[in-house]
Amino acid sequence: MRRIVLVDLAHGCCPACAAAALREEPAADPHVFLLCGGRHREEGERNASVEPFLRLCGSVRVLDSGSTAESLYRFKQTVDQLGLSSVRVLTTLRGREALARYQQQLFTDVYTFDYKVRSVDGLTCPSCAGSSHTDSPGAGVQEAVSVFLQQLPALTGDVTVLRSTLIPDCFGHGFSTRTGGVSYVPTLSSLNLFSSSRRRDPRATVMENRRRLALHAGFHPKPLHLVKVNHGSDVWVMGKAEPESYDGMVTDQTGVVLAAPGADCMPILFADPVSKVIGAAHAGWRGTLMGVAMATVEAMVTEFGCKVSDIMVAVGPSVGACCFTRERGEARDFISIHPDCVPDPESARPHVNIRLANRILLQKGGILPEHIHDDTVTERPCVTPCTSCHPELFFSHVRDGPNFGTQVGFLWIKETVEQARRPAGETNPQEGR
Repeated sequence: MRRIVLVDLAHGCCPACAAAALREEPAADPHVFLLCGGRHREEGERNASVEPFLRLCGSVRVLDSGSTAESLYRFKQTVDQLGLSSVRVLTTLRGREALARYQQQLFTDVYTFDYKVRSVDGLTCPSCAGSSHTDSPGAGVQEAVSVFLQQLPALTGDVTVLRSTLIPDCFGHGFSTRTGGVSYVPTLSSLNLFSSSRRRDPRATVMENRRRLALHAGFHPKPLHLVKVNHGSDVWVMGKAEPESYDGMVTDQTGVVLAAPGADCMPILFADPVSKVIGAAHAGWRGTLMGVAMATVEAMVTEFGCKVSDIMVAVGPSVGACCFTRERGEARDFISIHPDCVPDPESARPHVNIRLANRILLQKGGILPEHIHDDTVTERPCVTPCTSCHPELFFSHVRDGPNFGTQVGFLWIKETVEQARRPAGETNPQEGR
């Protein structure tokens, strides 16, 4: 496998010195990328910069975009196209500090960066020793990356959100799809909303996708709180100490947005218009069996005095029984909820209807059947399509494997006119009584 070498001309070293360092690298012909900055971006200087490296390797690519953020973003795109992940960086001490900050923003733990540092102290080369760089290394990196990403065009169309007509207008809510974001890795394209150290979509890209969703859905700049999935039934009551992981959360606070992820697993939204309390839950097959949906309902009842009969439930895009199978032993657990949850129990890998299982468990817990909006409801616009069956609209672990993207269900309590006009920090004397 050919190596990737990133030569940093933007933070101190001249081309001749960097080429000399490259000459000391292992003999295999590398992919060489030159990160240019300042005068190296000018055509004459750029050609002079490339020349020493062409003598050492057959292919040299110049990164000379208008900003370091854009140059490194384009570099990452090429690295991903090559299917590689290990990068050798020839730089200076100043460059290592700056590039490490860009690495944190634009890359994940999938990538490894090996920095070979050349100190400019004591060098006889006038260009290196006399570097004119006086800015703080890495200053404004996060902002620079954010500004660049905001300028990128949306991929695969505009942001699209599914909304349930069951949820009252006193709440804002929706279920995201995969269109309208800037994630370019095929299985993560384009509105991936979750950053994982095991995938190639970095935090900065995901945060830009979330910003675009918030602007479209109407909750910008309210903070988005995503459940910290552990595939169980733990529920966080916002305002109490936050657990390390949980699959449900509830609140009566305005100004915050609850969100549950899904990529086959169900994002489930709960809204009580009488008590003005909301909840969100992530229900995979394990969480379904452990009762995360009713655990969320019970937290709303116990902590905020909600009545079960007042709670509305909307089940978002998730894998249908058409595409979801389990081992026979696991399928038997769903048969115990109701035989209809497993339509082919004698199959080698029976199909499992996790949506129906959740409806049955919610109804057993007291949620009114007409207060559940899922795929069994035909008189309302559908918000629970099968994620695996619709690759153009949804991410799916079942379909795409471990490098899958994530959509979310989100919900917030809209402020009243009085709350919106109230100065920040001012409270209503009637509240809390």
